[in-house]
Parts: sequence; structure tokens; C-alpha cells
Amino acid sequence: MRLNAPKKIVWLISLIIAVLAIISTFVAIPFITINAFWVMGVAWLLLLLATFLKGF
Repeated sequence: MRLNAPKKIVWLISLIIAVLAIISTFVAIPFITINAFWVMGVAWLLLLLATFLKGF
């Protein structure tokens, strides 16, 4: 299995999602605060897919 580096845009989107999840623990963000764990999981999954799928 060959791993690929994620594209910059995917990396930035994942970073923004992860930062929102972290900030939501300190500031109430309507949807994200309740689901902070799952939002962080989505950010991680996005990076994982970008690493395993070519051209993602």
C-alpha cells in the first residue's frame, strides 16, 4: 500500500474543522459544541482518506 501526501486544500479544511472542534470546548458554537468529538473525528477521517486515496 502506498501512502500519498494530502493536498494543501484538504489539509487546510481538516485543520479548520479540528480548530473549530477545539475552540468549541471553550466557546459555545451551536452544532459543533454538542458534537465536538465527532467533528474532530471527521477532521481526522478527512486526513486519513486524503493519505490513502490518490488525488484526494
